[in-house]
Formats: sequence, structure tokens, C-alpha cells
Amino acid sequence: MIGYIIGGVLLAFILVLVIRACLFRPHPLPKERELPVEIPRDKVVQDMVDLIRCKTVSNRDEALVDRAEFEKLRSLLAERFPTVHKKAVRKELGKTGLLYMIKGKSSDRPNVLMAHYDVVPVEEALWTKPAFAGLIEEDCIWGRGTLDTKGTLCGIFEALEVLLNKDYEPANDLYLSFSGEEEIDGDSCPAIVTYLEENGIRPAMVLDEGGAVVEKVFPGVSGECALIGIAEKGSVNMEFRMDSTGGHASTPPVHTVLGRLSSAVCRIEAHPFRRRLTRPVAEMFDTLGRYSTFAYKLIFANLWCFEGLLDKICKKSGGELNAMMRTTVAVTRMEGSKAYNVLPPKASFGINMRLMPGDTIDSATEYLRKVIADDSISIHLVNGMNPSPCARTDGEAWTGLSEVVHATWPEAIVSPYLMMACSDSRHYCRICDHVYRFSAMRMSKAERGMIHGNDERIPIETLLTTVAFYERLLQTL
Repeated sequence: MIGYIIGGVLLAFILVLVIRACLFRPHPLPKERELPVEIPRDKVVQDMVDLIRCKTVSNRDEALVDRAEFEKLRSLLAERFPTVHKKAVRKELGKTGLLYMIKGKSSDRPNVLMAHYDVVPVEEALWTKPAFAGLIEEDCIWGRGTLDTKGTLCGIFEALEVLLNKDYEPANDLYLSFSGEEEIDGDSCPAIVTYLEENGIRPAMVLDEGGAVVEKVFPGVSGECALIGIAEKGSVNMEFRMDSTGGHASTPPVHTVLGRLSSAVCRIEAHPFRRRLTRPVAEMFDTLGRYSTFAYKLIFANLWCFEGLLDKICKKSGGELNAMMRTTVAVTRMEGSKAYNVLPPKASFGINMRLMPGDTIDSATEYLRKVIADDSISIHLVNGMNPSPCARTDGEAWTGLSEVVHATWPEAIVSPYLMMACSDSRHYCRICDHVYRFSAMRMSKAERGMIHGNDERIPIETLLTTVAFYERLLQTL
């Protein structure tokens, strides 16, 4: 009798799982919108080429920055986009901040479009083509910044120039926010946000770089996904130090300082942060999971039962899927003696930590202190920021953005996601509840790897589609 009862309960349990998976169907698609666009192809290509030729490389060491190249780009913008500069009010804020304002029919729901025009340094010897020549080969524009984010900058200006030449007037005040020191966490974007805050301007929506149109990034989903970041993890750099008496390497102690630091590294890697199913990730699972194969639907439709199993899959796979579920720690630096036969009087290792929403710099530091369990190792915060708040996905701003994305890439599944990297948009979270992160481009895995890497380039058709996206978006703002 007990066996029958257990069997019946088990059968009912399995039936519940299967029924929930069967009912786990895709949400309705965004509304179809007819938003015609006009793309001046030759102008877009030439403008992008010339933007790339501006060597706007930012660096924390001001002595290594060529400010003339930044001024060259700002002058180029005024030359190539005369209608924007005629109809917009432009302010220079901070060291490199540019804020453009186009007056709309209403000031009640202003919108902000963002990009940054600084780029990271290059190792020219590792590039197949010159990094700042703006060469066109194989229907691609080559150069540092094509993807991150002069392509976005170009797309915004080209779209607005076209529309303003047709007497476009936005429904709401429009702000364009650009920084030339995003790559070094500079103060220009915070200065722009402070200006807006002091003038009582609270944006209805902010759109910056972030997700893209990608494929094969979610278990069981083979089609394209348009991922829009609704939050970003915090980024923290820490140093772990230990002192010793030093000495000659011929008579070492039982455990050297580097040995003890290495043991601490092993303990950190052996005790990852616990999983945390945050709202951006839960919404992503709920959206994309509905398009998965049935086996994965069983998991995503029943996370109340299979969250632990999903976590094991994530930990085993590593990479981005694992990083979506927990705060991650990457050991990136280790220093000791300058000579092979000398025991170092002090040694250290450094980490980069990406904090999940819900964790903080203080809570993560305390966790690591307990994990390493060695009071002789001191922990020092180098720099860092806590995770951003999560943007809302239940209002007009999200709906409108989703419709424009769908109109531009009809086959792509529009979904929220948690951004692993950091962007200037985090500064806007203090004055806006709808901060979204979406690089309006279709990007392959190889192209995503070019960001901050070698041979960065953008297909011309991708750039033209970026312009089309912004033309459509501007028509709705």
C-alpha cells in the first residue's frame, strides 16, 4: 500500500512538472510597428571611417592622452552633422562630456541616448590592419572603436541628422549624452548626470551600450536573441597582501608567503559565492526558456524544483552562464620577489570581482575574509562600484524599446538580461528607473571577442542597421 502511495505521489509530481513545461509557452511578440527609415549609405560609411581616424585613446595617465585627437573628433561631429548642431543646444561638461538637447513638444518625459567616444589602447603589432586607418575591406570598416562605441555614436548622429532635415520634432525633450573617458571610469558622465539632476531633469528612459543581437547564447535556443541589459554587475579590484622577514631561498620556511597566498587563492576558487537568482536573470530565464527545447523547458518552467540542478550546469559550463548566477572572482595578478633565490619580504595577489545585485563591496569582502581564513593576509580595496539597481520592464519605456528592436530584427527574441561589464549608464540610475543597455548591432561570438581585442571591425551592413534602429527609435520618443 505504501508503495502505491509513493508511486502515486511520484507520478503526480512528474505530471505537474510536465504540465508546467507544456504550458511554458512564449510571451506575445511586441507590437508590429511601421517605422520607415532613410539611410544615406555613402555618408554613413565615410563619417564612420573619419571617426575611427580620430585616435581618442583614453588613459588614466593624462600624459599619455592626446587631447588634440579628442578635439578633432568633436570638430568632426560639428562638421558632419550641421543640422544637429544648429538645432541642438550643446554643453561641454566635465573633462570630455558632451550633452546635446533637442527641444521636444513636451518636457514631461525626456529621453537620453548615450555612447562614449573614447577607446582603449591597441597593440598595433597584433593587428592585421592599422587600428586607426579606417580601412574598408571585405565589406567591413576596420578600426578601434567600430564596435565599442563609435558605431553607436555614428548611428545616433546619422539618424538624428536625417530626421531633423525632415523637420522632425520629438514628442519629448531629447538628450544625447557622450563621454570621452568611459573606458577609464572618468568623471565626465557623472558631471552630465549631476547637471541634469540639478536642473530637475528626470529621464523617462536612458539607452546606452550593452547587450546585442546574438545567437546560441542560451541553452536550448538556437535562434537570435536581442538582449537588453536591465542591470549591470558591480566591478571591484582588490589586493591581498602578506609580509614576511624575507631571506635567502636556500633556507625557506615551511610555508612561504607566496605559498600561503596561493593557498588563499585555491580556497577562493574552491568556495565560489552562492548562487543568487536575481530579477534580470529570472526574467531572462522566463523569456528565453519558453523558446528552449522541451528538456530545458522542464527546468526553466520549474525552477522552484530545479534551480539547484541549473546551478550545477552553470558552474560546470563556467563563463557567462555561470556569471549570471553568482558573484565571480578572477585572480588576475600575483607579485613576489624580483629574484629567483630571494624570499620576498612582501607578496600580493590581485583579483577582479563582479558583484551580483544583492551583494556589495563590504559583504563580498567579509565573505572572502572568512574563506581565506588567514589573518596574516590583509585585504585592500583598490577601486570598485556596487551593482546597479534593476530597471523596470513593466512600463511604456520597455514596451516602446522592445517594439523598435522587434521592428529592426523581426526574428530575434527580445529579452532582459544582466550585463556582466560596466558602462557609464550606471550613473543615470540615481535619476531614472528605466536605464537600458543595448548596443544596436547584430554581433557574432567572434565580433564580441574583438571588443577591447585585436582586429576590431564592423560590417557595413551592421552599421547601416544601427542607423536604421536609431531612426525608428527617435520616431517613437
